[in-house]
Amino acid sequence: MLDATTRSGDTATVSPRATATELVVPVRVVTPAAPAGRLARCGRVLLSPWSRFALLVALLAAAGASVLAFEPQKLLADGWPPQLGGPTAAAVFAVAYGLCTVAFVPRPLLNLAAGALFGSAVGLGTSLAGTVLGAGLAFGLGRVLGQDALRPLLRGRLLTAADGLLSRHGMRSMLAARLFPGLPFWGVNYCAAVSRMGWTPYLVATALGSIPNTAAYVVAGARASAPTSPAFLIALAAIALPTVAGAVMAWRKRHHLRKP
Repeated sequence: MLDATTRSGDTATVSPRATATELVVPVRVVTPAAPAGRLARCGRVLLSPWSRFALLVALLAAAGASVLAFEPQKLLADGWPPQLGGPTAAAVFAVAYGLCTVAFVPRPLLNLAAGALFGSAVGLGTSLAGTVLGAGLAFGLGRVLGQDALRPLLRGRLLTAADGLLSRHGMRSMLAARLFPGLPFWGVNYCAAVSRMGWTPYLVATALGSIPNTAAYVVAGARASAPTSPAFLIALAAIALPTVAGAVMAWRKRHHLRKP
């Protein structure tokens, strides 16, 4: 039967349905990849731990190359530039001292130069200022660029023990490391940076622990022109005795290092 029909004479008219079904076709909008997404991925790669560590290695290599090119050891032979003098010379030397320690220049050489150029008192103050500055620069570089990459590699008994001492007993451990003559200054800086040691104990212990050794070399440099003077001989003794004591202590403790 036809729905809703009306008859008029011999014809029949069919009315449309009361309701109709509409078909909805989903349309997928395709947008091109945003450049911001690629920039974000590049940023994550550049800021990854190993990328930052590679930057640290490149900076240290460049610093070492610059030291080889400029040869700061000539200060002992040629002296300080004549156009610099007084407090300005001391301040410039302190900054140069700090930068040179980051670039692996041995501190004894710089301490001898400070004593020869500025005398015992000013040379000691200048060297200590440069020591703290260089230690802070190395610590900051190692903490920002190297810590995240190197901390997962701290395996083994010796590395774990060293990290534990620096992290839990930072002030005491750093003071002992600075007083011990056999440990390289730059090596201690970057080991402390990889640990969880804080800034304040690191810098305070560096300043206090560096005084004896620094003073001995500065006085030796200041009195080098009088090698038979009591001050020069006492400075030599202050340099030699801790070195011998450290070597003896390391030899007596060698069996602890060989234990698995």
